[in-house]
Amino acid sequence: MLHTRKRRRALIAGVVTVATAALGIGLSTQFASAQTTLRGAADEAGIDIGIAVDANQLQNNATYRNLVATEFNSLTAENAMKWDATEPSDNSWNFSGADAIVDFAEDNDQTVHGHTFVWHSQTPQWVQNLSASAMQAAMVDHINTLANRYEGRVDSWDVVNEVVSDNNGAMRDSFWRNTLGDGYITTAFQTARAADPNADLYINDYSIEGDNAKSDRIYTIAQGLNSQNLIDGVGFQSHLILGQVPSTMEANLQRFIDLGLKVRITELDIRIQTPADANELQQQANDYERVVSICAELADCSGVTVWGLRDADSWVPGVFPGYGAPLLFDDNFGKKPAYNAVLEALGGDGSEEPTTTDPGTTTPPPTGDGDCTAEIDVVNDWGSGWQGNVLITADNGAVNGWTLTWTWPSGQSITSSWNATVTSSGSSVTASDVGWNANIAAGQTMNAWGFVGSGSSAAPQVTCTAD
Repeated sequence: MLHTRKRRRALIAGVVTVATAALGIGLSTQFASAQTTLRGAADEAGIDIGIAVDANQLQNNATYRNLVATEFNSLTAENAMKWDATEPSDNSWNFSGADAIVDFAEDNDQTVHGHTFVWHSQTPQWVQNLSASAMQAAMVDHINTLANRYEGRVDSWDVVNEVVSDNNGAMRDSFWRNTLGDGYITTAFQTARAADPNADLYINDYSIEGDNAKSDRIYTIAQGLNSQNLIDGVGFQSHLILGQVPSTMEANLQRFIDLGLKVRITELDIRIQTPADANELQQQANDYERVVSICAELADCSGVTVWGLRDADSWVPGVFPGYGAPLLFDDNFGKKPAYNAVLEALGGDGSEEPTTTDPGTTTPPPTGDGDCTAEIDVVNDWGSGWQGNVLITADNGAVNGWTLTWTWPSGQSITSSWNATVTSSGSSVTASDVGWNANIAAGQTMNAWGFVGSGSSAAPQVTCTAD
């Protein structure tokens, strides 16, 4: 059975078609182009095509916002619903980013997949330092607060995220497990089920797409939760490398379906060693087509979510230096070959030529006459260190180069960085572009570079100077 909101979308489309035909007027752009957009094809197929969205981009970048609305029928918050964003200190809540995403989804008749209640990463230090009883109470309160706030508005949740390690299927040695034991997983699902009985509840992890020791462990956990009616589905992140879609992926997803569970591709991207050439972009398209086709052909695959809109905003280069170009749209929001491959896998018309820049040509840089602003986005905090990505926005014109300066609070420093030239003198830091990431079009935001820091993850105020 289709999700209620999906059925409503299909019914609305049918009503509009009939009404406009009867009145002798043209169809709306949305319905006239149904089979040439990802969203139109997915709606007709009855599955989700989702996108992980950044709340700042959604609110401040018109091109980004329009593509999110027209090409996708499901949204996942990339960071805005995680613990460090929603409850940075005990019982001090910030829902601004999450609210913006949910409001946008409702305005555009999109579903929302919530991400995530419980994760070992991006959880504030105050939680990690609690005693067992206090930590469990904090977890229960956190889940209840989020689930109750968005009950009826968020359709599904990643309840626990990445609970299995990469070590031959062993459980992850996280602060959650070390303090609460494996029972924290069941407690999290019990709490979420009671807080929002109508939401679908998922366990989510990476490197479980194929039949391997890690997916076997997830299978065992899911089997146990399912026997207690606490879980509805399994999320397969699918952060893949070019040419490495597992040969056992379809059979592996099917065995979870055979348990009576839904499956979902939750964080799909396919990274390439950069710069990518035309052959690699075509291989990427083939890989995307394979993954999306697997979901489309399985009766209980609820959908596919791509982890970001355009290559420039992806997390990949910051974590895997030398790799990038993992998404469906290029840095300038042009459609890549992978876009058309996904469209065809959903049953749409992918015959349109991709608009991505030819890898063999050089796009001239924009004339630089603008100002810039920058901020540090804390994307990972593991207590003894943290990862920051630096977002730079071109204001009032294009930027042809940039220099950033800031002063650390006591005890902070950069231990490693990538994609910037960085110098430090005491607590003062200066960072500048390395050429390829110098040019930012007017009004656009670039995920320009990243670093690993020590000390507190409190981000300082950054001054940006455009060249």
